[in-house]
Amino acid sequence: MLKGVIRLCYRKVIDINASKPWDKLVFADTYQEFLLQAQLYNPDKRYSTFGELITHAPGADKLHFLVSAAVTGYLQQLDSRVPDVMNALGKLFLTFKHYRFEIINSHIQDKTQHQVAVNFYTEPLLWHDTIGNQLLLSVPGNKENGEQLTELFTLPPFVSIYSLQTQ
Repeated sequence: MLKGVIRLCYRKVIDINASKPWDKLVFADTYQEFLLQAQLYNPDKRYSTFGELITHAPGADKLHFLVSAAVTGYLQQLDSRVPDVMNALGKLFLTFKHYRFEIINSHIQDKTQHQVAVNFYTEPLLWHDTIGNQLLLSVPGNKENGEQLTELFTLPPFVSIYSLQTQ
């Protein structure tokens, strides 16, 4: 029974408590890029936080885009695989082509307040059923011996159904 075609969104939040090597690198490089780019909107150093810049410095909302350049190479390292989200067998199975980077918070003098998010948007998936708290999905065209191969996984925190197309 096919319920529809869905796309998922995984919001990966990275802050000072990052423990994985990839996350630590993204944290450090986005903070350095934030410090560099924030100078454009804060030449007289009147503002200390990202929130103050967004509120008072015209054009500072471009910082999301400008700082995202620090993430591009790290995203390529993922080889189009959504990090952290695993199927019932403990394997990464979701792929992405699209993402959105955002600065949640930051402070020019306090690195511990730096927090960013990368939102990963999956490629379309076939949603077959919900079994308890798990989704039964398959990747379109992923067949073996004429059978549609499936993935079973529990929706973890920060994963949601981004879009739904019913049949």
